[in-house]
Amino acid sequence: MKCAECEKHECAKGKDCTPFRREMIDACTRGSDVEHMMQVADTVVSDFYMQKTRVEETIEFIKRMEYDKVGLAFCKGLADEAATLNRALKNAGIKVSSACCKICGITKEEMNIPVKGGKVAVSCNPVGQAEILNRDKTDLNIAFGLCVGHDALFNQASEAPVTTLVVKDRVLGHNPAAALYSGFYAARLNGGKK
Repeated sequence: MKCAECEKHECAKGKDCTPFRREMIDACTRGSDVEHMMQVADTVVSDFYMQKTRVEETIEFIKRMEYDKVGLAFCKGLADEAATLNRALKNAGIKVSSACCKICGITKEEMNIPVKGGKVAVSCNPVGQAEILNRDKTDLNIAFGLCVGHDALFNQASEAPVTTLVVKDRVLGHNPAAALYSGFYAARLNGGKK
């Protein structure tokens, strides 16, 4: 499939561009958990379209899914923001288990990762974050500012579904889409062409 190269996106009007539409419908309705999550996700979008922030929609999704406990896997660099989110979730009556990226204090040396400058450096531990939240039996995990690659490892190791609230982008204030909106960055990404 080459959907990113399509200019019409007629699928949004109901056109099937694939040879496996029935399989896709079955995948979204194959069981009560998947079907229920699809229904809740779609109703949150339609009920609050352009009205609520992603944080508010996430809280609404958690409530409508009736999740008992939510995991918050966050980057230490966003600890203040994670604390604010933690309070917002708790104020909404949601139980939270949280895991910082530096959990367990494993050094980069112990992970066989080269260290610049000879300093002791603690490695991020996305698999450890997932394991802690797995042990806490979370129903949904929120990825909050994890580094590229670390987020993939966290998602892979998480037993609960994962939703991403913040992604790491130190240059663009954690808004990586800005590189796609800016003519300068877009040209740089596309070999000098906008």
